[in-house]
Parts: sequence; structure tokens; C-alpha cells
Amino acid sequence: MRRRNRTTTAANGRVQPALAGSAQEALLGSDCSCCLSPASPPPPPATPAEPVAFDTESRFKEKPWEYLETEEYIERYGEKPVWFGYRRNHKGAIPPQKTSKTCIRGKKIAGNPCPVCRDQKLHLDYRNVKLLEQFICSHTGVTFHPTHTGVCMKQYKRLTQAIDKARDHGLLSFRIPWVTLQDEDYSNQHQAVAKTPPAPSLQSQAPWYSWYEWQQPPEKDIARIRKIYKNYLKEETGPA
Repeated sequence: MRRRNRTTTAANGRVQPALAGSAQEALLGSDCSCCLSPASPPPPPATPAEPVAFDTESRFKEKPWEYLETEEYIERYGEKPVWFGYRRNHKGAIPPQKTSKTCIRGKKIAGNPCPVCRDQKLHLDYRNVKLLEQFICSHTGVTFHPTHTGVCMKQYKRLTQAIDKARDHGLLSFRIPWVTLQDEDYSNQHQAVAKTPPAPSLQSQAPWYSWYEWQQPPEKDIARIRKIYKNYLKEETGPA
């Protein structure tokens, strides 16, 4: 008596011999996904925590003079001022007499920010003397005009305030203009400091204005007023 081999038809149309129960289940479990129950999707891979960046801006904000001694500043600017080589963008051939009001409006930055706004590590502080000296003429001690340096008007206002505060604290030297003193300004021999003579009206014991002088009213008007207020007038008595 011959033993018949059980056969199965695969998805590709080929006839394959039947396997045992456990082997068949293992084969179906690995190849056929339509017979399995829907399972929950695998959890997404855990994203690695981003490393906390070193906040250089806050450090240079507290001590802004340290940025001018770093290699980054020396590599970027060298020994030249921060505004050296900056060129403004403007319409036409003649540049306007004023720079832009500001380079940063909210979260939007202009396409060509000024030399101070383009570097976030530059802070106009009265203690940052080396940075302030770059905006002052070494011959005259006058602050450069914003059209010369290219800084916006907002940063120019902060710059002038920082320079004035640094001069008040004695961190920046400034020249006092030479004034020639004249003896005439401190003499008491001219009319401005001499004794003012009294007015002619005061010398004659007359009032300052003519309408202040006493004018006797006519007798007709006095009699009429006395007649109207005779019930309220007191009798005139002579001196005791």
C-alpha cells in the first residue's frame, strides 16, 4: 500500500509538499502576512538629546571687551575697525544723508545689516573702550558720522550714549576747547554791571505810570453817590 504525499499549492502556482503542522505554521508565520492579525506599529526610534550649545553671546554681553581678544575676532577683523570695508546698499548713485533706522525689526533682519548688527557678539558698552575708540577720530576726538561708518541710526544712538557715559566715568579721554579769557568779561566798569540809576519818575516822587496818579473826582458825582448810599454811609467825625 503506497503512501500518498500531501501537496500544497503556493502563491506562485508551484506545487509543494505539505509539511508538518508546526513547520507549516512557522512557514506561514514567516512568509504569509495576510493570515496574521494586525499588530500595533513599532515605536519610533528615540531621538538623541541635542547637546547644549555654549552661550557665547551672554558671556560677551556681560564682558564685551573679551570678544575683541578672541581668535575669532582677530581672524575676522584683524587690526582694522569693524566698519572697515563695509558698503551700504542704496538706490541711485548718490547715497542718502542718513543710514537706515534699524537693521532688525522683530525677527526679521535686513539683507545688508550694519557693521554692529551683523555681529551679535559686538556690544556697545561704555566699558568696551577698544570698540568705542574705533568710532572716534584719533586726531579731533569727534565721533564719526554714521554715513562714514555705515551703522544704522539705532546703533548710532547707542554708540553716542556709550561714548558719553565712558567719558563721564573717565574711561575715554576728550579734549577741552581752549578759551581765551578777556578782562572785559570780568570787569565791573561797564554799564552791564554798574549801578542802575533810579527812574526819573521815582526822583520826582511821581507814580511810575500816569494813570496811577490820584485824580480827584468831580463834586457832582460825589453828591450823586452820597444820595444813593445815604442810608449806608457813616457820619464823618473829626479827629478826637
